[in-house]
Amino acid sequence: MLVWEMRLYSWNVNGFRAVLKKGFADFWAETQPDILALQEIKARPEQVDFSPEGYHAYWHPAEKPGYSGTAVFSRHQAEEVSVGIPSLKEDPEGRVQRLTFPGFHLVNVYVPNAKRDLSRLEYREKVFDPALKAYLQELDRDRPVIFCGDFNVAHEEIDLANPRSNRRNAGFTDEERKGFGLLLEAGFVDTFRVRHPGETGHYSWWSYRAGARGRNVGWRIDYVGVSERLDKEVKKAFILPQVMGSDHCPVGIELAK
Repeated sequence: MLVWEMRLYSWNVNGFRAVLKKGFADFWAETQPDILALQEIKARPEQVDFSPEGYHAYWHPAEKPGYSGTAVFSRHQAEEVSVGIPSLKEDPEGRVQRLTFPGFHLVNVYVPNAKRDLSRLEYREKVFDPALKAYLQELDRDRPVIFCGDFNVAHEEIDLANPRSNRRNAGFTDEERKGFGLLLEAGFVDTFRVRHPGETGHYSWWSYRAGARGRNVGWRIDYVGVSERLDKEVKKAFILPQVMGSDHCPVGIELAK
């Protein structure tokens, strides 16, 4: 189904310019990704000193300076590129990129945070999440889909260190968890969880407060998912908590025919 083997990494860098000063070069040199999908880049391309040789760069910054935004760097040139979710018409916050390659669609996603006061929960539940699910299903009818990014939700209780105390907090509301569950039920696979069933302690985001990362009091809110029929080609799914530079760490997969 795939026409090339690859290693794909996804990382919410919480500011591309900032992470470039915090060890990003070491991460890049050590991993040499075939595809790197970034979220929360908080910059436009002309503001970032990063243009790796041999890679194609695809940027989708937010209209608001220093906010949100996504980017993808790929060894292979995409056949087609689009931004946003068609049914939502506009994507001023730079939250969704779609790159079409031979054999699959790649969708890089930075899902809106419901916010501490849950003021954006209704938008998540009734607008963004259903639109994203429908879009991925539509793409899947054409060819398999790989989606990745910061989904701002811990799907199951084992996906965060303190589920009881975080009930109804942003990222662990019933509505958000249900939305992600419905996405998986629509024909997609959470690549990491199916390879690590029931395992706790695997997180991709930690608060900056109270030494949470050092104590591994975190949340798994960053995902790589694939169409069910593509999952057999996923050889590894991983999280890299040792990679510093952001309050998130990279996640990824290795695929081979």
